[in-house]
Order: sequence, then structure tokens, then C-alpha cells
Amino acid sequence: MKKSQMILWIVALVVGVGIGLLKIESVDTIMNFIATIYTRLFRLLAVPTIVLAVITTLASLGGGREMGKMFKTTLTYTLLTTTAAALVALALYLIIAPGNLPANVVGAEGVNVGADIKEFTYTDHILSVIPDNIVKPFLDGNVLALLLLCFAVGIALSKMPDSNPKQTIMNGLLGLQDLLFMLIKWLIAVLPLGIVAFAAQLTAQVGGGVMLESLGKYVLVILLGNCLQFFVVLPLFLLAKGINPIKTLKGMSQAVLMALFTKSSAATLPVTMANAEERVGVKSKVARFVLPICTTVNMNGCAAFILVTSLFVMQNNGMDLSVTTMLLWVLIAVISAFGNAGVPMGCYFLTLSLMSGIGANVGIMGIILPIYTIIDMVETAENVWSDSCVCVITDRALK
Repeated sequence: MKKSQMILWIVALVVGVGIGLLKIESVDTIMNFIATIYTRLFRLLAVPTIVLAVITTLASLGGGREMGKMFKTTLTYTLLTTTAAALVALALYLIIAPGNLPANVVGAEGVNVGADIKEFTYTDHILSVIPDNIVKPFLDGNVLALLLLCFAVGIALSKMPDSNPKQTIMNGLLGLQDLLFMLIKWLIAVLPLGIVAFAAQLTAQVGGGVMLESLGKYVLVILLGNCLQFFVVLPLFLLAKGINPIKTLKGMSQAVLMALFTKSSAATLPVTMANAEERVGVKSKVARFVLPICTTVNMNGCAAFILVTSLFVMQNNGMDLSVTTMLLWVLIAVISAFGNAGVPMGCYFLTLSLMSGIGANVGIMGIILPIYTIIDMVETAENVWSDSCVCVITDRALK
């Protein structure tokens, strides 16, 4: 059953690429429409998935040692994998050494690009995490704010004395969670049509000249860094814990592929959780606790993008890139990636904010924007794979 489903996904991928190569405008419009529908449906399920998973897991675990160990392991490996991603990106940047772009090209987009980001501050983002309305985080899809609410409600439920009202609430939440997972299974069952649309959409974008040759080395650093993190570094973390990375990746392949096309870890979360529990064998209480947290804070690809792009922009602005400066920006990239959740086009806008803050000419960010779609796809797939690795490692640690 699983093998036939994977074959169907691969066939859908090939068909989608073929449709995209035809470059028929009316067909491309239909494919974009279908892809948008699927993305919206997964985002629709993502928010209640996070809320119900965290609340029910915390309510069953309470604030005991098991939850503490689970949280500690998750945070530790999130930090380790994110730092590793930044260091790999730094090493590649030094080896490949992207050159400077012509001065007239760097300044061409500067005014317009910088103007959109000046009002955004990191303080505003932190304040947006603190909810002042119980409904607004659901409407905005503010995952960090929802996590705060879920932690509070889940722990409060765990501390309530056993009684009929508590049991009624728990039964209702667990019933809703079962219903939600049934909807997720249905959506996965009809996903091949979505894969056709996503693949056609991507092929049309790439065929339309998304990649820019002048930024070849910069793009190579980011994409190669993501590939090394994906295929070498993260599997080494798994091997160190006695976990088979090939078997794990095979089990999580649907979620990774879904992340590649949707460019959203949150939208992919329902598939990620379903794969972890049903195909990899992670305990439900672990998957439903670890994965929603990792979706918001475990951003390997984002850390690499922030670091490489910041160094590239500073280099093109004639700023000094000493060893101390580069290591400092490794730290900044890791911390920034942790706080990235909930920001639209998070990595891109956060990097713009950082560069504006140090007075750099951010015109080059306007040149990067057309190719950011490709970068964002690869980064999101890596982020979901990293989330999966942290989840499996945490599950092994509890055993």
C-alpha cells in the first residue's frame, strides 16, 4: 500500500513537470489555482493540529520528568542542528567565495526593497507572540502565540484534579483530534493531484528564468549547504543515536516532498505528524509534542540563509569580514532563526531587517527576491527533515 502510494506520488511529480514544460498559459493558471487550494487546505488543518496535539500531550504528561526530558532533548538537538547548518554554510562561503556584483546592480533595487522593511522590528515580532486576544492568534496563524496558549491550557489541564468536567474536556479534545487525523488522511489520499499542480507550478517558474546567473556562487553556497545538512550532517546525528537515517527518510518522504512544494513547515505539519507516527513508529505523545515545537523554532535552512545572505550583502557593501565578525554572525543567524516563526517570508524579511539595522545598502536583496522561491523550497524541505530527525532522536531518548 505504501509502495504503491509512493509510486503514485512519483508519477504525479513527473506528470506535473511535463505539464509545466508545455508553458501553456491557461494550463499554468489552472495548476496555480489547484496548488493554492491544496496549500490553503493544509494550512487550514495546521493550526488545529498544533493546538490539539500540544494541549492533549501536555495534559497527559503533566509537568513531570518525562515532559521535562522531552523538552530538554528537543531544545538541545534543535540548537545543535541549527548551529551545524550555520557552520556548514560558513565553511562553504569561505571555500566557494562568491564575488561582488557590479555597483550599479547592487544599488538598483535598494530604495524600494528597504522601504518595505523599515517598520518591521524584532521587538514588534516578540510582542506579537504575546497574545492579547484568544481568537486573534487563530485568525492570524501566529504559531508561537498559539504555542504559549497551548502550553498554558495543557499544563493547567494536567494540574486539575480528576473529575467529570476534566474528563469531559479531555474526551472532547481527543475526539476532535481523531476527527482531525481522519481529515488529514483523506487529504493525503487525494494529494497526487496536488503534486501534479505543485510540480507544474515550479517547472513553469524555473522555466520562466527565475535563476540569475550573476548570483550563481551565492545560490550554490546556500543550496549546497542545505544539501550537505540534509544528506550528511542530519544523518550523522541519527547514526550517532543508532537510528537508521535511510529508513527514517523513507518514512518521512511524504512530509519532505510536501514541504518542498508548499514552502511551509506549518502547512506540512499534519503530514509530518502522520508520517512520524504511522510510518516511522514514533510514539504519539512524542510526535504531537515535539513536531509542533520544532515547526516554530527548528529552522536549519533559515539559519544558513540568514548567515550567507548577510555575509554576501556586507561583502558587497565593502564591510570587513574578519573571522570574529563571521563567527558573531553565526551566533546572530542561529538566534534569529529561533525567533523567525510567524513572520511572513520569515528568513527573507528578517535578513532585510538585520541588514537595515547595520546600515547596509540592501539593494542586493531585491536581486535575490526572484530566486528566493527556489531557495525557500529547499530550506523548508530541510527544516521538515530536521524536525523529523529531532523527533525521532527524542523518541529514542525516552526509550
